[in-house]
Amino acid sequence: MTELASALEKIQNNHSADLDEAFSAWYPELKKIARARLHRSGLHGTMQTTALVHDSYLKLAAGPNCQFSNRLQFLAYASRTLRSIVIDTVRSERALRHGGDFDLVTLDTAIQEGIGGATDVENVNTALDALAKLDPALAKLVEMRFFGGMTVPEIAEVLAISERSVQREWNKARAVLLTLMES
Repeated sequence: MTELASALEKIQNNHSADLDEAFSAWYPELKKIARARLHRSGLHGTMQTTALVHDSYLKLAAGPNCQFSNRLQFLAYASRTLRSIVIDTVRSERALRHGGDFDLVTLDTAIQEGIGGATDVENVNTALDALAKLDPALAKLVEMRFFGGMTVPEIAEVLAISERSVQREWNKARAVLLTLMES
């Protein structure tokens, strides 16, 4: 059974009206975020925005049944899905059958957030996985910021903490990520 057929079967079994409503309501914003992720990850010519959004729908629908009470909760959840799709696509592009591992990918927060311009997205993913083992809350914050494109006020609302706390945790997460990426 193909991956798509398997995903469609899971969707039919776990179909969620909440997911359909969330996707319908926030589809334009999700496309905007996906476009930015593709452009800044170096995959803009490889994958189309609509394909990334639709892949994220399939992945979300095939997963556990989720309810989204608001836009920010949905975007936080979708951030994780976008991350995994972008990482999988980068890995596929780097596979030897696709020409080796010579392409570097940049991330949207690279310049303004203190990570050098040409950051290897796989290196960031590995560092993020290591960060998740050390501090899962910091890793979730990074996912929302890096891969979800969420702002500090949006993250504060989702996590139910102050914007100052989000900024403090973001600075800590950046420092830890940079250290993990250098080692």
